[in-house]
Amino acid sequence: MAKILYIGDRFATSGHRAAAIKRLGHTVDVRDPYQQFDKMLRSWRGALHYRTGYTFLQSGMVKWIESLIAEPSIRPDAIWVDSGELVGPACLKVLKELKCPVLLYNVDDPTGKRDGNRFNSLIKSIPYYDLIVLVRKETAEECEKLGGKRVMRVFRSYDEVEHKPFASDQDIPAAFKSDVAFIGTWMRYEKRDEFLLELVAKGVPISIWGDRWEKSPHFAKLKSFWRGKALRGRDYVAAIQGSKICLGMLSKGNRDLHTQRSLEVPYAGGLFCAERTSEHLELYKEGTEAVFWSDAAECADICNKLLNDSTLREKIKTAGMERIRALKLGNEDVIRQILGTIMEKPSAVTTKVNPGS
Repeated sequence: MAKILYIGDRFATSGHRAAAIKRLGHTVDVRDPYQQFDKMLRSWRGALHYRTGYTFLQSGMVKWIESLIAEPSIRPDAIWVDSGELVGPACLKVLKELKCPVLLYNVDDPTGKRDGNRFNSLIKSIPYYDLIVLVRKETAEECEKLGGKRVMRVFRSYDEVEHKPFASDQDIPAAFKSDVAFIGTWMRYEKRDEFLLELVAKGVPISIWGDRWEKSPHFAKLKSFWRGKALRGRDYVAAIQGSKICLGMLSKGNRDLHTQRSLEVPYAGGLFCAERTSEHLELYKEGTEAVFWSDAAECADICNKLLNDSTLREKIKTAGMERIRALKLGNEDVIRQILGTIMEKPSAVTTKVNPGS
């Protein structure tokens, strides 16, 4: 078993990955730069750092990392940098003094255009990583062109513990039960509000959980369907499992062909209903293990049909749960493959986790 220095957020999916590494038997020392620079990142300066790619945070980051490697207990076998947006080339040069492999795991689209200059420091750091793990084909290809030594593409993953379904539907609080659920944030350019309004117009009984919906220009029409802020922990699982149908929406600005929901929803016991993409079709048999649509009209037709057929709903939901487990796309499985790769002799190679047939 290895000693892993984990540089990333202690919470959300990053925290899930750190916990999964521990479950695999490794020793994990989590150091959270977002916690270290919390006051700075949450003040008005946070927006400035985001827009300038955290360039002006680098001197502070370097001093922080220098203090880390000076600790006698910090002698890792590998370093896992999660997200990496705050970590520039000078930081990587300091980490390299520990003389062990350094990997980057990023589920965003750092070489895409949606987030402006947010990932400038990360992009400059690409040649310094021994392994870069990404979730998009385009991003992997672009990172190779930017000097990535070894690039690995994986599917996103659910967490075996965090997203474990309730033993019985009776254990799910009534507050989280619904017909058709969408759990996600309102985004200005994604037009999720307009999509959901089309579903409403076609008689689909939707329930919305998520942040920033009050900023939507259509919130007055959607307010009665909004059930509350972003969900976490067991509440998140309850809302997925407690729905008859759970919608999954992509971020087009992030070049998504699948998202975390694509794995989490079926694993947590929900019936996954999302946009038809090549990656969704690679993961699930349409109409058997999940249902897909090309526009709001098709989505509404599918939802209304399924709401009137409980036998078919249960059949698809059960098949989806079985499929996602058979694919072995949980955090533990994916992390086992990543750590196995980083511990191998380095070579210039692009690898992809195959979801199977």
